[in-house]
Amino acid sequence: MAGSWTFEALGTGWEVDADLTPAEQATVRAALEDFDRTWSRFRPDSCVAELARGGGSIPLTEDTERLLDLYDVLAELTGGAVSPLVGDSLAALGYDAGYSLVGGNPCPAPPVSALQRSPGSLALREPGMLDIGAAGKGLAVDLVARLLDTMLAHTPGAARSVDASGDLWNCAGHRPLRVALEHPDDPRLAVGTVELAPGAALCASAVNRRAWGTDLHHVLDARTGLPVRDVVASWAIGDSAMVADGAATALFFAPPGAVVEALGLTAAVCITGERRVLVAGRLPGEVFA
Repeated sequence: MAGSWTFEALGTGWEVDADLTPAEQATVRAALEDFDRTWSRFRPDSCVAELARGGGSIPLTEDTERLLDLYDVLAELTGGAVSPLVGDSLAALGYDAGYSLVGGNPCPAPPVSALQRSPGSLALREPGMLDIGAAGKGLAVDLVARLLDTMLAHTPGAARSVDASGDLWNCAGHRPLRVALEHPDDPRLAVGTVELAPGAALCASAVNRRAWGTDLHHVLDARTGLPVRDVVASWAIGDSAMVADGAATALFFAPPGAVVEALGLTAAVCITGERRVLVAGRLPGEVFA
């Protein structure tokens, strides 16, 4: 597709559908590299890794302050099941910095009181591993979309979409995008379709992504350190990819109606372990069940 740019960042594949110069592409890469260098638990030079070694703090921006505020809402909504302190829990099950993928004993996350937040910075009261995967990639999508708005302000509609492997932003001024909702048991099939409006985000999560070992995957209940079983896939639509991403995680633990109301979403869909499809909000499309 003309103007489409694919690349790797934050450990996943990205596609930015926009006509960007090499310098503009470098600006996007630099923003994502800075985000990764701060928040990645997979690189030894990150601020998160330094915290895990028992030192330092993480500088907070206005955006990452909002990310932590969202985590507070997600924790209340899910009874503590969603937490940014699940890094050690994931590592204990094999999803560690070295990608050993060797399952071990479950490790419940520390209480949120371990977080020491002050204006402009975040520290830990004791060493621990943060993981902002519940909403962090969505925030990165928002950051890239905002960069596109700034860089291409002189050519409205030039940016079309940002896709970060399941987190999708339809840029303002573009036509609605028709998006298939992937079947969690067979990626060749769809359980439904939606029309994603300009300026809206669709984020998804599923247990068949980032799965390893026997029945192990990346969506953990922070209270137990165990992968969730009651839900196998989720989608959330809203006007912020960060919020939609966090909602897609919360849907593994809370009813769709409650998630839509608490986070101001357009719509939410989830598939239970019994393969029932639950829908809440004003879904701009249909499900085939």
